Amino acid sequence: MTELLLAKLIQKEELKPNIFKFSVQAPSIVENSKPGNFIEIRVSNQTEPFLRRPISIYNLDRENGILEFIFQVKGKGTEILAKKEIGSNIDILGPIGYGTFKYEKYQNLAIIGGGIGVFPLYELAKCAKNDNKNVNTYLGFRNKDFVVLEEEFKNVSDKLILTTDDGSYSEKGFAINYLEKDIEEGKIDSIYACGPLPMLKAVQKLAIEKDIPCQISLEEKMGCGLGVCLGCAVKTAKSPKEAPEYWHVCKAGPVFQAKDVEI
Repeated sequence: MTELLLAKLIQKEELKPNIFKFSVQAPSIVENSKPGNFIEIRVSNQTEPFLRRPISIYNLDRENGILEFIFQVKGKGTEILAKKEIGSNIDILGPIGYGTFKYEKYQNLAIIGGGIGVFPLYELAKCAKNDNKNVNTYLGFRNKDFVVLEEEFKNVSDKLILTTDDGSYSEKGFAINYLEKDIEEGKIDSIYACGPLPMLKAVQKLAIEKDIPCQISLEEKMGCGLGVCLGCAVKTAKSPKEAPEYWHVCKAGPVFQAKDVEI
């Protein structure tokens, strides 16, 4: 159930330059959230910026009712949000999204993410690990300066592969190459992905070729987050060219079966 509340900011940390982790008291949102859900934040009481900012949920502390999210400062809205002080209230709408990660039918999970797309995958990995699933995590970053959450993912993964494009930290190359190797060795029975569009397209293609169930979390620009503005449409994979069918990421997603969408 989606609701609107003022959540108190109780902890704030700059993980990397312009990448912040916020912890807020939001017990009702925490109670109703699942891996893959997101929230929408009104960053200012002023008319500008008017639209809420969609931000993925990073971690849910169900025992204490604490919600954590991580965001990168990219524009005016996130710049305003980053300046919030501990003790202030944040206007949050959530949880949002009907499409969430569903892993219950599988045992050997591959969780793959790139860049800031790794943030919503942590809660998934944590929950799957707690449910005694075999969690194989593959994270790709541009270079060592962009690497985040290595220890956190290591703690919730049976296997963690971390790559950088230039080889400046850990393995050189792309995370998908290591995923493909494990697929060929029969170690994977399902895939869960979030990250840059080129990575998602490559994962989608690989999953379809290898006939492995795959769920992808999509990011689109959103006006309302409730399916009213129709700004976050994604084309379905099997819709006719003369009359294409669209789903809205905020309502039907943000998580979709990879074979069902055209990206």
